[in-house]
Amino acid sequence: MDELIEKVEKKIEPVFKRYEKICEANERKVLNAFVHHKISEAHLGGSTGYGYGDIGREAIENIFAEVFKAEDALVRSQFISGTHTIATCLFGILRPGDIVLSINGKPYDTLDEVIGIRENPSSLKAFGITYEQVDLINGKFDFAKIEERLKRQDVKLVIMQRSRGYEYRDAFRIHEIEEAIKVVKSASPNTIVMVDNCYGEFVETREPIEVGADVVVGSLIKNMGGGIAKTGGYIVGRKDVLALINDRYSAPGLGKEGGATFQHNREILQGLFMAPHTVLQALKTAIFASRMLEQLGYEVSPKFDAERSDIVQMIKFQDPNKLIKFCQGIQSCSPIDSNVVPEPWDMPGYENQVIMAAGAFTQGSSIELSCDGPLREPYIAYLQGGLTFGYGKMAIISAIENISDGVIRRTLQSQTKM
Repeated sequence: MDELIEKVEKKIEPVFKRYEKICEANERKVLNAFVHHKISEAHLGGSTGYGYGDIGREAIENIFAEVFKAEDALVRSQFISGTHTIATCLFGILRPGDIVLSINGKPYDTLDEVIGIRENPSSLKAFGITYEQVDLINGKFDFAKIEERLKRQDVKLVIMQRSRGYEYRDAFRIHEIEEAIKVVKSASPNTIVMVDNCYGEFVETREPIEVGADVVVGSLIKNMGGGIAKTGGYIVGRKDVLALINDRYSAPGLGKEGGATFQHNREILQGLFMAPHTVLQALKTAIFASRMLEQLGYEVSPKFDAERSDIVQMIKFQDPNKLIKFCQGIQSCSPIDSNVVPEPWDMPGYENQVIMAAGAFTQGSSIELSCDGPLREPYIAYLQGGLTFGYGKMAIISAIENISDGVIRRTLQSQTKM
């Protein structure tokens, strides 16, 4: 095992350097925003009750807007997940009779009941909002069908998902998102474009607002929280679109002027400050895992040296038992609940049973090392996160040993070069 690790680490070193440069650019962007807005101790406190006049909350939203190059931002600890944040956007923007079009096929599983793909009396469908989708072609946008659909009938909102979700495809690079937005705006200039940015922040040097997105959504217990924020979500974008969403977040007429922050301001600010570095650690963990598992004969995506646009690493096991064992190996090397043995279960919001390893300090924090996957063919593990590469590497080795059954020994014996 030591010999294999040494060879892998030597091979991936140039790829690490590439992402270190991206991290430096993003750190500069974040630090400049902190300096510009003159963050001080006074901004780190919180508020209670209505939360009016909370200077820390206002500073946070100004910084997020600047980092993302957006007109406005809504950043709140009251959002419990990325799904909750996305749903707030959808219900804020859309009205009965409107059409929402997904241009990357079906969105992430937890949005099925939000949209009405699976029946729910509180879904968009129940409010008379029509959902449509244009499927991908070999993992890429079908520009011809997108253009044809938008020219045929008015569409209020186009949505796209940057990360892969539980689909076996690459995350969309920023230049691909830019091309898709140009097609949408050319065919239907008044259509609002929303990007689910979860898992993608700070992986590249640009974000979707910079290439034409009207609204961008994400979670603070993923990339943007830096492993420090304990809860929350963010929405950035056009001021007029945010005004609609703000009234759904609170109530019509209240907008975003209130909202107690308690003691979350410090965590959100410090989490954002650390986020580029933490994303780099997650990327290094994913790159290491990709090369290790590929050398052991498994199909992986992305390859270790591929250009990435999210922190997710996929490993195709073709075997439910290996998927389960791999996740259990990750759990056994986690700082929290290492003694717990995860098993597949009927997780709320998912169509299939899901196995999830997540020994995190913050429940559900995907920027901390986690690994999950639905129990359906071809039995893919979705690995993401890692607060430090050192800890991430230990967990990957643990997971590999848990599925090895001698495969590592046989590989080392037969391997003469990489």
